[in-house]
Amino acid sequence: MPQGPGPAEGAGAAPGLHGRRAGREGLSMESIRFDGRAAIVTGAGAGLGKSYAKFLAARGARVLVNDLGSGYADQERSAGPAAQVAREIVDSGGRALANSDSVADWEGARRMVQECRQAFGRVDILINNAGILRDRSLLKMPPEDFQMVLSVHLLGAFYMTRAAFPIMKEQAYGRIVLTTSTSGLFGVFGQTNYSAAKLGLVGFMNALKQEGARYDILVNAVAPLAATRLSQPTGFFPPEMEALLRPELVTPLVAWFCSEQCSVSGDIVQAGGGYFAKVQILEGRGVRWDPRQELTPEMIAEGYGRISDMRGARPFASANEQMQAALAPLKEK
Repeated sequence: MPQGPGPAEGAGAAPGLHGRRAGREGLSMESIRFDGRAAIVTGAGAGLGKSYAKFLAARGARVLVNDLGSGYADQERSAGPAAQVAREIVDSGGRALANSDSVADWEGARRMVQECRQAFGRVDILINNAGILRDRSLLKMPPEDFQMVLSVHLLGAFYMTRAAFPIMKEQAYGRIVLTTSTSGLFGVFGQTNYSAAKLGLVGFMNALKQEGARYDILVNAVAPLAATRLSQPTGFFPPEMEALLRPELVTPLVAWFCSEQCSVSGDIVQAGGGYFAKVQILEGRGVRWDPRQELTPEMIAEGYGRISDMRGARPFASANEQMQAALAPLKEK
């Protein structure tokens, strides 16, 4: 459940639920702001992206609102949703620009970033939120449906990040948020395309955090759990749950990832319904045989219980760190 101070659990309080709105000690309400910052939010015509864009704008950011205006399967397109959100921001006293380019198009991504810089002078924040679904079991999935989902989620995030990264490097500052999913982290039936794209973004993040570190460019991933226009046609969430899974309950995490106060890079956090939890890739302690002897599949079968034992599992900050841990015992032989 959300971290931070809250009422003592006991009579009148559900276990694990916190009622107070205050953040951690030392941070007053609205002390995290984005004055002077410029943000790009893709897929911001509704749902999560709209919530992100309006929140950042309300706290001082200038925002490029991007959306194709497409439906559940990316079949309809309209510039209306992005324009409407931008208009709402401006009407509330903020600064915003609407854009309807496709993140799955390299030239469109470059144009989006250029428009943001021309309008606001900077590109400080990039939230890669745009996405589509083409759900089918593997044997019923046309190759074009698999490729289209990867093009929007994975290639789209690459295109946007590739276009924005040189500006962030020049500024020696940047905040990038990627959108992963429990579908990719844990798997779900009928979403091999979506799951592959979403876990691919984790690998993208793990490499990018290394490249951005020296320039104060931080990159993190959110795995949102929210009722949005993408989830509604699937009927996944019952109607009575939708109010408890509104996008605004994911936004505080994404806003913190986008802030100057954020100090982490390479984190994955699940967020939704008031619940926030870090998700991490871990490696078990494993089994080690002498590499000078012959190894057989029978040895694997016999030792698989120990190979798969996750007690004492640990994370690694990089592939180099993992390889050093794996190879260190060989150097002693």
